[in-house]
Amino acid sequence: MLIGEVARQSGISARMLRHYDSIGLVSPTGRTHGGYRQYSEEDVRRLFQVEGLRSLGLSLQDIAEVLADLSFSPAAMVEQLVARTRDRLAREEELLRRLDQVRASDPEAWSDVLRTIGLMRGLEAGDPSARQRFALSLIGEAGRDAVPLAEAALGESDPHVAGALDWALARTGDGAVPVLAEALDSPVAERRHRALAALVKIGSARASEVLADAFRHPDPVVSGRAALVRAARGGADSVPALVALVVEGRDDVEAADALGGLATRHGLADEIADGLAGALASATGTARRRLAAALADVPGPRAHAVLTGLVDDPDPGVALTASFLLRERRSDD
Repeated sequence: MLIGEVARQSGISARMLRHYDSIGLVSPTGRTHGGYRQYSEEDVRRLFQVEGLRSLGLSLQDIAEVLADLSFSPAAMVEQLVARTRDRLAREEELLRRLDQVRASDPEAWSDVLRTIGLMRGLEAGDPSARQRFALSLIGEAGRDAVPLAEAALGESDPHVAGALDWALARTGDGAVPVLAEALDSPVAERRHRALAALVKIGSARASEVLADAFRHPDPVVSGRAALVRAARGGADSVPALVALVVEGRDDVEAADALGGLATRHGLADEIADGLAGALASATGTARRRLAAALADVPGPRAHAVLTGLVDDPDPGVALTASFLLRERRSDD
């Protein structure tokens, strides 16, 4: 089959066929007496393999390697294609994000657009130290800088740059809080945790309100920090989450302090003592010692009774902790 006929039947231009031939990807195995390229059935079959792989997004170099590799795994190729497609979608989403940021800055003139683009470029510098210096140099305009700053903070992996961005965000006031609040529900854990850190850094009443409302979040990192914030605002419904933090040993010192604060300042001593006692009944190992220690700042007869019952606990650490706390209580009396 001559090149013109192959081009007509396959829909592939003769120019592309010649290119395939020149790079050795699909070369006709024969020539006519006149020197024209002549494709065999095997050549045409290979040609359609090439086109099929191109339709999946492979480069010509990748296709050559695939066809030359006798041990080639179709599953591995599909995984590579999935990864490349995700990368492409990520780049397109990044472009869309940038356009949204420019729009969110509510530009009134070309100078506003250029300023926002300059801000975004500075925040996306390749060198982390350059990004950090840029973030620290920002004066911050709440209405215009908050959104691009928030997006930069949410995507930042370098801890030093992230700290500088959180500082810059705090200077913009509450302008970034809606973006960060939305990011708390992101499917990407790193983005959720960066939003959490930024909201803690901002520390305003609005940021604290957002955090306090997230104390039942499915992400334990978010819910744990949110429970501490809710407790600081006097939220009695944070007690179970705080007890869980003590059991898990994650932010357990802060959680115990928060439980003590709720017990002494908000009249929740008995409820907290009951919660700790219930957790002690089912916990094991060092978690029981942390729970016993958490009773230190819980006043009242109920906490005293729980500690008294722990004096003869089979765990020496629990028993010693309970005995020490009871002695402290007697000395205070």
